[in-house]
Amino acid sequence: MVEAVTASTPKETVKRTLKDYRSEVKPTWCPGCGDFGVLSALQRALAERNLDPKDIVIVSGIGCSGRLPEFVNAYGLHVVHGRALPTAQGVKAANPDLTVIAVGGDGDGFAIGGGHVPHAVRRNQDITYVLMDNQVYGLTKGQPSPTTPTGMAALQRSSSMPKMAPYEGVLEGQLNMLAMILVYGCTFVARTFSSQATEMSKLIGQGLDHHGFSFIHAMSPCPTFYNTYDPWKESFVPLPEDWDDTDRIKAIDLTMEEANEGMFHSGIFYQEQRPTYMDKVRSVFSKAHGDQISSIEALMDQYA
Repeated sequence: MVEAVTASTPKETVKRTLKDYRSEVKPTWCPGCGDFGVLSALQRALAERNLDPKDIVIVSGIGCSGRLPEFVNAYGLHVVHGRALPTAQGVKAANPDLTVIAVGGDGDGFAIGGGHVPHAVRRNQDITYVLMDNQVYGLTKGQPSPTTPTGMAALQRSSSMPKMAPYEGVLEGQLNMLAMILVYGCTFVARTFSSQATEMSKLIGQGLDHHGFSFIHAMSPCPTFYNTYDPWKESFVPLPEDWDDTDRIKAIDLTMEEANEGMFHSGIFYQEQRPTYMDKVRSVFSKAHGDQISSIEALMDQYA
């Protein structure tokens, strides 16, 4: 249940703090889970914008990341596997004044839910999608996900990954998530790392501020079944200072270079402003409504 923070008078502006966005439910993730960092960064971004919890809706699918809405003092929808994006779009269409955030993992978002991604992007609904990528199915104890590197076996003895790929590791190709999102035409694309709390909060906030569909690729290691903290820390570098975040082709090229070199860049890869889906709907409403006729006299004058 949302605990709305209201003003004592209609004109008074309430200054909310971080605790106003924390629910009474304590996170149940494994100690060291990267999702703790994502949760904290999201709450901080909401607090910095002083958003009323009753005007926030967080939609999640299935997986460890799917629990996130329970830990935020806002309205939450924990929907079926892979369906966070279509549900979030429906919420935004029903009430465009709400701040709508979709959250999920690499399996939920790019395996069973992968077919929804290009259509959510092309509609350009004003939604922020925070994708927590740990490159493994953590909730079901360590199976390879669409983003698990090809040839990779488990990094933890408790993982079931060796049982599924005992000889050559993962046989399937690894999805390049950012390249796909960029090719689909996303209007805001960023990547961050869960241990970089300040930058992550800033990037999530910029995604919330963006008028259109924003995609935040949050690299969030799973310390229990696929512990990538140390190699990812060594592989993360900021985008160049002179990076042009309006060049989509250059951004796509960079994601391909990353895949070949085994490195990750953090920051805003690409952003542009385009009319959102609801902007276009409002335009249709306006045209369909036509000129206002305020009186019968005005109507008769048109035929005089």
